[in-house]
Amino acid sequence: MTDAARKAGKGLSRDFGELEHLQVTRKGLADFVTSADTKAENILREELSRVRPGYGFLGEECGMVEGTDKSHRWIVDPLDGTTNFLHAIPHFAVNIALEREGVIVAAVTYNPATGDLYWAEKNKGAYHNDRRLRVSARKSLEEALIATGIPFLGHGQHGRFLKELHQVTQHVAGVRRFGAASLDLAFVAAGRFDGFWERDLAPWDLAAGLLLVSEAGGLWADMDGGTDVLASGGIVAGNAEIQPQLAARLKAAA
Repeated sequence: MTDAARKAGKGLSRDFGELEHLQVTRKGLADFVTSADTKAENILREELSRVRPGYGFLGEECGMVEGTDKSHRWIVDPLDGTTNFLHAIPHFAVNIALEREGVIVAAVTYNPATGDLYWAEKNKGAYHNDRRLRVSARKSLEEALIATGIPFLGHGQHGRFLKELHQVTQHVAGVRRFGAASLDLAFVAAGRFDGFWERDLAPWDLAAGLLLVSEAGGLWADMDGGTDVLASGGIVAGNAEIQPQLAARLKAAA
């Protein structure tokens, strides 16, 4: 998985340095798919299928491709943070998760612009390059730094988000919006962010990050407190103290 992510990342790095030459195609309101995005997913499919030819593949660009092995599938986002990428902001990631019998068992989130590799295996911990990760130890929401995602043109419910933001900002040290949910979750796992919430995400945005947070000792749930985050698309994540407090503030905004 790490080899595949790094290989796809090489192409993204080259295109990141040549943004003026990218071919950009419209894909819905304020949502763009680049030639770099498509090339990266093709590389990931080729590399992952070569070593595990029977596994299914769920990708942002190609959708679901059934495999002969019905118990395994890759869940892949070749370029999370496309808008950052297009604006030459070096905060984007290749995101790969392996699902076995409905459970995420391995994860890789790789930022090729910085060389930061976040990875995890179920019951074996989460890591940033070679360093073991642990979620933050903060216990009070008042001292917590929280990350989120903001609805953009044609996407999400803006009014609902503003109510949630109003509830949260009154009780925390700060809120950040960096533009890549995969890296937000990796930062929660690394203890940089104390919590994170966002709605209307896709499985490929979330799958790897769920394992990173869990293996780093954190908690996550959907916006209603359930565990089927990949289906609901909404998540509240954090350490064991902050996550329930953040969830309570968001519930108060309903």
